[in-house]
Amino acid sequence: MSEATTPEIVLSLEIDDPVLADRLAVLLGNVTGLRLAVPGEQAAATIIARDPRGMPDDIALTQRELDVLALMAEGASNKMIARRLGISVHTVKFHVGSLLDKLDATGRTDAVAHAARRGVIEL
Repeated sequence: MSEATTPEIVLSLEIDDPVLADRLAVLLGNVTGLRLAVPGEQAAATIIARDPRGMPDDIALTQRELDVLALMAEGASNKMIARRLGISVHTVKFHVGSLLDKLDATGRTDAVAHAARRGVIEL
């Protein structure tokens, strides 16, 4: 009888700080059942860490707001964002409202467009 094997999880890293990216790559590279994606490969999940200090001075977004914004840019609904980040839908709505205010946007699509134009996110 052959033992069933669990498929490995392919993970990608999008981290602004190269030192942090290298440290995480080394640590995660030793985790059984996990493999880092090669460039261009589709990953099951992505770890994203943007340096908020690299943001335009007049836009001060928290790391959580950046997380929500990135998922909004992917077209995720509030419910999907809540599941992915492990927070409530109410909290997502709060972050979306805060993003709309901070980015002076009229809606979710407008917020993503403003953020992309200002260099806060890449599309």
